[in-house]
Amino acid sequence: MNQNELQRILTECAGERVALVQRHEAGARVVSHYDFNNTYQYIINREETHLRWLRDALGELGQTLPGASSTIDVPAVLKAKKVEPASFRAVLEDDATRLTGFVQKWRPQVAPMTHVRHRKMLEVILGESLEHARLFGQAAAGFEDLLGRRTGGVARQGGVLPTRWME
Repeated sequence: MNQNELQRILTECAGERVALVQRHEAGARVVSHYDFNNTYQYIINREETHLRWLRDALGELGQTLPGASSTIDVPAVLKAKKVEPASFRAVLEDDATRLTGFVQKWRPQVAPMTHVRHRKMLEVILGESLEHARLFGQAAAGFEDLLGRRTGGVARQGGVLPTRWME
């Protein structure tokens, strides 16, 4: 694999990854269910690490991290007085589907890469993307204990706000 091909793969993959991270950030702003939103925060944190790895890999080739390859809209969420897990199903299913599609597209392109360090990095990103898709799929199915179980039978109530700080 020549340097131009390596640069193309890293740049295109990074552009799609940036678009997915931005989509997950937008999803986190509309998914107010506490446990689902915590899952978004966990996933976004890990994805920011992936972007840092891609930025470093591209930097070695004299390139910068590209902008998002596209803008991905968030499915509509019905507003309700009470936060119901089923209200967010479309958003969560969309995230799971998009991550699975990302992996299906990039695995065949990553497998034959001869640059071992970058291939392994992309394999980790793809593997973790499948794990994130699994978490989104479980949330879409209504499973709330994604990152751990609540202790003491404490009832779930309320939700998170779409912005971090309110003044």
